Amino acid sequence: MDGTLPHHTAPVLILLGPPGAGKGTQARMLEEKFGLVQLSTGDLLRAAVAAGTEAGKRAKTVMEAGELVSDDIVIAILRDRMAQPDCEKGVILDGFPRTAVQAEALDALLAETGSRIEAAISLEVDDAAMVARVAGRYTCAGCGEGYHDDFKQPIQAGSCDKCGSTDFNRRADDTAETVASRLEAYHASTAPLISHYREQGALLGVNAMGEIDDIAAKMAVIVKEATR
Repeated sequence: MDGTLPHHTAPVLILLGPPGAGKGTQARMLEEKFGLVQLSTGDLLRAAVAAGTEAGKRAKTVMEAGELVSDDIVIAILRDRMAQPDCEKGVILDGFPRTAVQAEALDALLAETGSRIEAAISLEVDDAAMVARVAGRYTCAGCGEGYHDDFKQPIQAGSCDKCGSTDFNRRADDTAETVASRLEAYHASTAPLISHYREQGALLGVNAMGEIDDIAAKMAVIVKEATR
């Protein structure tokens, strides 16, 4: 594949939101409902490295040196991926762009095909509630089922509802202090993105503090309009 983007105007959607806002969950639900393809930069990088594409080889060299993959490599990998047939119905970008420079590079990439961002959906959260939500979560070490100190305890204390395991894991960085710090960093880095997409008329906010299905219903209305 030469990485040349097909000239079509498949919808491109962006999900913005801090860690723990539910971007991954909502993206998967939108994938299933609308036949879109979720593209996260982490998955894209791993896949490109594994496939041994030209951009993947460049990324591998940088990653093995312990350095951050540059924006131009990420854009090259994104270009290759979006040229594949399964992206014709549209894509959801999760975790990219993260900066105004990346947003401008993405605009340039989409301009090659006459495409544009149909919607930049910002999952809006209450920071204090987010700290409580993220800091209290843990998973079953056996099957990965998710639990929470306040919102979802196992029916039988200390035993997973799904597989019966008594071993549970907490992410080391899911502490109140770490989560608060991540939120602060997110708001600082994303503020220019919010402005960028507001100026384009593409920014739409969704309250992400409710039930997953309620949030999904609001997202579906936006995506249905964007993919008409």
